[in-house]
Amino acid sequence: MASIFIASLTYTVPIEQVDAVLADHLAWLKAGHEAGHFLAWGPREPRDGGLIFVKAASRTDAEALLMSDPFMLHQLADLTITQWTPRFVGPGLEAFNA
Repeated sequence: MASIFIASLTYTVPIEQVDAVLADHLAWLKAGHEAGHFLAWGPREPRDGGLIFVKAASRTDAEALLMSDPFMLHQLADLTITQWTPRFVGPGLEAFNA
């Protein structure tokens, strides 16, 4: 059974360096969604990083997947992974039920 993980990325470089890799990051996110790994994502406000909701069999699998993010490959961000067990999801958020 899959678990849900919340990946929090915090940029460690100027935003111009992040923007230079943003198209590759977004393509990686889209491919991960199509493969069934990513449920939601988006930037934080203020724009100092972002969140990705990941569906994976284990924390190890989630971490391996997240380390393939172009932001991580180019050492643009720090990564924190939190396992999350949803107890309630509202209408339209059924994908979060692991």
